[in-house]
Amino acid sequence: MLSRRTLGRLAVATLSLAALGAQAQAAKAPDALIKEVSSDVLDAVKADKTIQAGDVRRVTSLVDQKVLPYVDFQRMTASAVGRYWRQATPEQQKRVQDEFKLLLVRTYSGALSQVSAEQSVELKPMRSQPTDDEVVVRTEIRGKGDPIQLDYRLAKAGTSWKIYDVNVLGVWLVENYRNSFAQEIGANGIDGLIAKLAERNKAAASGKS
Repeated sequence: MLSRRTLGRLAVATLSLAALGAQAQAAKAPDALIKEVSSDVLDAVKADKTIQAGDVRRVTSLVDQKVLPYVDFQRMTASAVGRYWRQATPEQQKRVQDEFKLLLVRTYSGALSQVSAEQSVELKPMRSQPTDDEVVVRTEIRGKGDPIQLDYRLAKAGTSWKIYDVNVLGVWLVENYRNSFAQEIGANGIDGLIAKLAERNKAAASGKS
């Protein structure tokens, strides 16, 4: 029978190995992370007939489960809002972030709804150094028809990587919204932007846009 001291050492060793394993997983390279996430999403699309039929709610649910844990939505929103972000109250920041998140998820989901069963994810060569804290991972979903471009900007967050911008079909989403957000805030303030985003999301949910 093992002594308590031996059991204690075994327990410590086991916990140390588990911690190292968790760190190794968290420190996964950005292109490997995107490849894994993209492949998981694509496999789920291929296995779900309702998604293949264009059910946006199902696609949105899939993105929520498979993609959002790796996204820094606060950075995305702050970048899109620009200099006005610091002027907003914490409540306004939260409301803008919630509405912008819904808008982005719908846009990304719209691209995924075009995916068909025979398609696969291909990574393009990365142009980065091991010491870089920010990188761009470029991918294409290939199969029949034209390839679907989905690129990702990621930043290092501790030992892991987080997505902070997405290029859907040639358009960087955060950059695309920055100018329109600035115009709306300049005309109607932060609350005006929140109302505009909410109106847009409501219209999209009802199929009017």
